[in-house]
Amino acid sequence: MSRKVVRTSKFRHVFGQAVKADQCYDDIRISQMTWDSNFCSVNPKFVAMIVDASGGGAFIVLPLSKTGRIDMSYPTVCGHTGPVLDIEFCPHNDNIIASGSEDCSVMIWEIPEGGLTTSLTDPVVKLDGHSKRVVRSYLSQAQLTLNKPK
Repeated sequence: MSRKVVRTSKFRHVFGQAVKADQCYDDIRISQMTWDSNFCSVNPKFVAMIVDASGGGAFIVLPLSKTGRIDMSYPTVCGHTGPVLDIEFCPHNDNIIASGSEDCSVMIWEIPEGGLTTSLTDPVVKLDGHSKRVVRSYLSQAQLTLNKPK
């Protein structure tokens, strides 16, 4: 006679509860570009998401306190001529974000303190010279280069 041993979970009586609609981000047109990317980046102040845009690539940067339905006319960060493939916030400055694109460039952007009120089209720094589209590994190298102490 064999007894089956079942290990009990300490989480078996824990149940989740969905958040309310006013605590979610709603109506954001996330990019349909198929690439090995997270499509978003978060830091203690902002959340950024790559969105569909005509005529190049764009992403939105929202303050964490702004939840609910996001208007289609919300300001974007747009300056790439090709689709944005990846974005990453600077680990040392919460207002700096890097974006890599299919147009073989990396752009470094500075987000205003309260968030975007108008669309950003001029980056702080534009790094050209890549021979292939820019993905996460290039973004990490670009940030390390820019954050080196002099």
